[in-house]
Amino acid sequence: MSHQHIPVALERCIELLTPAIEYSLSHNPSTYLIDATLGLGGHTRALLEKFPTLIVIGIDRDESAIAIARERVLPFEDRLVIAHTTYDAIEEIMREHGINKVAGILFDLGVSSMQLDDGERGFAYSHDAPLDMRMDQSSGHTAFDVLNTYDHSALVRILRMYGEEKFAPRIADFIIEARTEGRLKTTKELAELVKNAIPAAARRTGGNPAKRTFQALRIEVNHELAILERAIPAALKALDIHGRLVVMAYQSLEDKIVKSALSEVTESKTPRGLPIDLPDSAAKYALVMRGSEAASDAEIVTNPRAQSMRLRAVERLTA
Repeated sequence: MSHQHIPVALERCIELLTPAIEYSLSHNPSTYLIDATLGLGGHTRALLEKFPTLIVIGIDRDESAIAIARERVLPFEDRLVIAHTTYDAIEEIMREHGINKVAGILFDLGVSSMQLDDGERGFAYSHDAPLDMRMDQSSGHTAFDVLNTYDHSALVRILRMYGEEKFAPRIADFIIEARTEGRLKTTKELAELVKNAIPAAARRTGGNPAKRTFQALRIEVNHELAILERAIPAALKALDIHGRLVVMAYQSLEDKIVKSALSEVTESKTPRGLPIDLPDSAAKYALVMRGSEAASDAEIVTNPRAQSMRLRAVERLTA
């Protein structure tokens, strides 16, 4: 299957990571960067092209994406290390390869364009496919398993927590009824069920009414938020002095986790009002930009996936 691949915020990510990479290269030619979401390899290829001695560790749980990335980064394969796992395994991967610190880490969160475009993966409500939604198809339970085994309260919980769906109880009612009758096996059946569960007046705005349910199921199946909550602290710890972490998030739940983690490490622990930081109270990290950045209007035109992107970056100041 051929996949069109337009990396989101490619130039901006490289711009943000460049000072950290150049600083590290000036001290050590064997500089490492982690692409925590390798995907189809767009960001990694651009970084390897720009920095001829940079070594990238690419992490991805999707074996199909890894296969495509390997092919696309083939001219630089001697400087690419691939790890088939989730990105909260940063510390283990570094330890396995004898790496103490890295110059930069990049996260491009959420579902990839390849996963959405491949209708058989079950991520998209616009394609009729089995209810899978696993980013790693080699293990784990599927969306079908969730829909057909979770009780009513568990279904309501994930729809509310991960989909911010205000009609969660009603949708859960419809799910229980449909699975009892054997009518809940495909993405088309689920999308139609959600449409019927949500009152007509509420369906007039906000896009496809199944969007929030599909998001909630995907997050539950792949444990996305729990993994992210572990991954960001691990990434911060892995950075060398003047190393940078760059994160792109596409929905509010992800961005909230990232924002909270970065705020925690960039705020001084010295009580307000004191003229200087107390010993061991100064922040060890600093925000590279205030708040977050969105994609430009021009990029959104050429790459609609960038529309909801929020980009944040932080730099390590001290050990």
